[in-house]
Amino acid sequence: MSKSNQNILGIYTYVDVLVDAIKKLRAEGFENLRVFSPVPNHEIEDALDTGKEPSKVKYFTFCGAILGALVGVCFTVLTSIDWPIVTSAKPIVSIPPYMIIIFECMILIGGLSTFLGLLINSRLRKDTPPELYDERFSDNKFGILINCNPDDLEKIENILRDFGTDEVQVNGVLKEEAKVEEVKEEEANPDTTEVKND
Repeated sequence: MSKSNQNILGIYTYVDVLVDAIKKLRAEGFENLRVFSPVPNHEIEDALDTGKEPSKVKYFTFCGAILGALVGVCFTVLTSIDWPIVTSAKPIVSIPPYMIIIFECMILIGGLSTFLGLLINSRLRKDTPPELYDERFSDNKFGILINCNPDDLEKIENILRDFGTDEVQVNGVLKEEAKVEEVKEEEANPDTTEVKND
């Protein structure tokens, strides 16, 4: 048996059964889960949320807001120094009138940084191999993909079947088909010990 990680996919019809399966897998210590759903669902999000990883988007927002405020200050102050308009005894650089521009730059760059942080942290760049995605996930089925050690494969399969999965796929192959392929491989490549004994 291969020592590399295996991908096991359970396909479900009902969201409540899927949520129960996710909770059971989490309770058993399986963290590398990916769920497919035809529509957004808060129950699935709550089941997947472990509470261990708070969102990092707020740091992007904070850094973007600070950067925006600095850009606003530099923009207004340097513009006033470069093209001074001397009016009576008023100072050339006066911060109170610049607060509007500083505020607007802070909101603009903070908002753009939030969007950038959302894109980076939403893991949209993480593609699923085509053989592990079922087109029914865009229509009316739910799926849960678990990346695991080969030793945990049977345990995960039992959990998925206990919670009423419609079908189980291992590395993109339906479980029953995978068993038939294993039998064919064993017949084609008998062990060397059996050959020596004959």
